[in-house]
Amino acid sequence: MKFGIIVFPGSNCDRDVAYVTRDILQQPTRMVWHQETDIGDLDVVIIPGGFSYGDYLRCGAIARFSPVINSVLEHAKKGKYILGICNGFQVLTEVGLLPGALIRNRNLHFICDRIPLKVERTDLPWTQNYTDQTVVNIPIAHGEGRYYAEPKTLKKLENNKQVLFRYSSALGHTSKEYNPNGSLHNIAGIMNEKGNILGMMPHPERASDTVLGATDGIHLFKGLLTGITH
Repeated sequence: MKFGIIVFPGSNCDRDVAYVTRDILQQPTRMVWHQETDIGDLDVVIIPGGFSYGDYLRCGAIARFSPVINSVLEHAKKGKYILGICNGFQVLTEVGLLPGALIRNRNLHFICDRIPLKVERTDLPWTQNYTDQTVVNIPIAHGEGRYYAEPKTLKKLENNKQVLFRYSSALGHTSKEYNPNGSLHNIAGIMNEKGNILGMMPHPERASDTVLGATDGIHLFKGLLTGITH
């Protein structure tokens, strides 16, 4: 499987993702500069975290006009896989590949922490290596990660079971559902109706190496690898 990682001016998690796909999983991986348009050789496109174009105007608002985006849209139309992590999730909502928006955190502060997430489904390549309704710990690092959508959009997401990850209970917090940023319905990650596009605010690439003492994230990448190639 060949991975392509989009690099915008201001991306800063692209090498972290490449380390997982290229070095840990031993898969062909290439960095795709945002001005490139030929990505037909890729099986999976990953839009990494960071601050594309400095997050000017709003997160992902300028990145949507990069030349590579039209190619990403074509990639999506072919049913190929796309993963947007943090800023990548914001870009996916800006270009219309995923519904809703990511707005300022409830407390208006940047949050950097390891957060418990509940896996809502395991019948998809993304999550097939997890146990249904299990809680995993994945880092977050964002100032604008509060998921928002209109009531009818939220209802559609829930009815279609498009919510894949949800902020969950955490030790030390009295609330039943710990929500770090105020996301509606505790949403941490959603997919499109076909299931080939996933956007999530947490960083699975930062929980994929035993050296870091955190490996809950690697199962997402391994599940995708197995699900697509078999």
